[in-house]
Amino acid sequence: MVDGILDAMIRYNGKDVRRINHAMKVHAFARHLALAEGLSGRALEVLEAAALLHDIGIHEAERKYGSSSGGYQELEGPAVARGLLVESGLAEVERERILFLIGHHHTYSAIDAVDFRVLVEADFLVNAFEDAMSPEAIAAARERVFRTKAGITLLDSMYSQA
Repeated sequence: MVDGILDAMIRYNGKDVRRINHAMKVHAFARHLALAEGLSGRALEVLEAAALLHDIGIHEAERKYGSSSGGYQELEGPAVARGLLVESGLAEVERERILFLIGHHHTYSAIDAVDFRVLVEADFLVNAFEDAMSPEAIAAARERVFRTKAGITLLDSMYSQA
């Protein structure tokens, strides 16, 4: 199931290798954190699918609004993802959870479960590097965003100034 979603994400992004690489990195961190948090089975597959598709709305956001800001990604992502999930074999409730995660992955106040927390932390781990975040911004996010032990450990080992 996840392999099919990976293939669909790559086809959708076409030659946008930067976006494909970002999704792959977020997926890898999300899987690692999820396993550390005890996710398995379908819950893990749902999270992995959401991680692969979390930014799938960027192209539509850029086309419609001239921006890839988080709010526009959340607005456009679920509709794009819905089409990519049609043949996933996932139950409707699982597809809806993926769409919810995609539609809220920049809304930290909406975090309602461990799968959401893991997706946010994995995305931040990648964005901190890709966006060349300052040590101060990373430290602030550590306090504001990170809650999983594995996520905090990774963040500290990758970005700590100590």
